Amino acid sequence: MADSWSMKEVIRRWHQLYQGTLLSQKYQREDTLSKSEFMSLEETVTIYRQRLYDISWLMRNLNEHIAREANKEDGCTGRFWEGRFKSQALLDESAVLACMAYVDLNPIRAKMDTTPETSKHTSIQQRIHALIKGEQPRKLMRFVGNYRQNMPKGIAYSLIDYCELVDCTGRCIREDKAGHIEHHHSPILARLGLDSEQWLTLTTEFEQHFHTAVGSEHMLQQFKHHTDHQRIRGMAKARVLLQQA
Repeated sequence: MADSWSMKEVIRRWHQLYQGTLLSQKYQREDTLSKSEFMSLEETVTIYRQRLYDISWLMRNLNEHIAREANKEDGCTGRFWEGRFKSQALLDESAVLACMAYVDLNPIRAKMDTTPETSKHTSIQQRIHALIKGEQPRKLMRFVGNYRQNMPKGIAYSLIDYCELVDCTGRCIREDKAGHIEHHHSPILARLGLDSEQWLTLTTEFEQHFHTAVGSEHMLQQFKHHTDHQRIRGMAKARVLLQQA
């Protein structure tokens, strides 16, 4: 998408974030540039264009901004986050839902909250509060039900199923509960072809087993071929955890 932007569009977007250079400001004002100035600006815009869709560049600047604000508030110095961010490709529905549940249950694993509906700053809290009203959050990707003809854009599962799934998973990982869901599996797990033990491993150890991409072994093999990777970490775990997905 960014490759199709005009020079004017790249500069407009860059100036929403940064001051730019004297030449980019001059160009945006529609002042006349000499041939050498225009050539120099083209080189700069090439860099701008790459950075505007570079996740590493986004996170670097986001981290810097948050660290400055937090350090100012706390009267200290140093990085705000200890580790570097992770970027993983989610290759199928199982991977998407496992990652969502993993993130939504972070506050419970960290013992910051006890239930999904009270977990502040999580999408699951927003979804549950909206569900009570018979709605879905406008700023989050909608759950649109099972696959069918004329499928609308969204996550191909029921919102109620997902909320129940997160709640069941949360009860599994509590210290005073056994590591399985007794007597039944969530309908969504059956549709994914996973049992409760597989799902529990996925949603509690997500970052430990996968690195570049997450998905079934078949999807990881396709990703490996498509991206020319020599080796994809997590292939063995995908074979065990997502063999039926």
